[in-house]
Amino acid sequence: MILPIVAYGDPVLKRVGQDIDAEYPNLAELIDNMYETMYNAYGVGLAAPQIGLPIRLFIIDTTPFSEDEDLTEEEINTLKAFNKVFINAKITEEEGDEWAFNEGCLSIPDVREDVFRKSKITIEYLDENFEKHKDTYDGLIARVIQHEYDHIDGILFTEKLSTLKKRLIKGRLDNISKGKVRVDYKMRFPKQKKRR
Repeated sequence: MILPIVAYGDPVLKRVGQDIDAEYPNLAELIDNMYETMYNAYGVGLAAPQIGLPIRLFIIDTTPFSEDEDLTEEEINTLKAFNKVFINAKITEEEGDEWAFNEGCLSIPDVREDVFRKSKITIEYLDENFEKHKDTYDGLIARVIQHEYDHIDGILFTEKLSTLKKRLIKGRLDNISKGKVRVDYKMRFPKQKKRR
């Protein structure tokens, strides 16, 4: 089932997600719905807060990045094969030089900005079968993981921008929170407070 993606301005996007256990209700169905929602919106990652759930769960499929013509065959194959579920993730190490990459977010449509992140991470997480993993990733995969990981910590990529950039996009962010944006996927916008 395709779920509505929560838009910028909804308080759930600012909450730190809670750990879950294997008894979390309908988890397999939730993960399937998240994949369907992400693919419908042409995303490469989706975190539970983006569908209104303040839990530490996100999914990633970097296949769309494999279509970049500047990549080596090895990089293409790595990106095509990377499709994972991360539960209760914890980044234990970030290293390497920071590098800029133009990021966007399904919760913040039509806003793309360069964000600086470390090039290599080590992350501990549980998969959908609640098996433990500790893996190290670099490059684009590390970047996508960091973006989704920020979501479960209540952080949006726009918070990583300079003060000037934040001022420049403020109007666009306000419009998104008011539902004044055109998207070709289902979204849920924050309820607007009535003025007296």
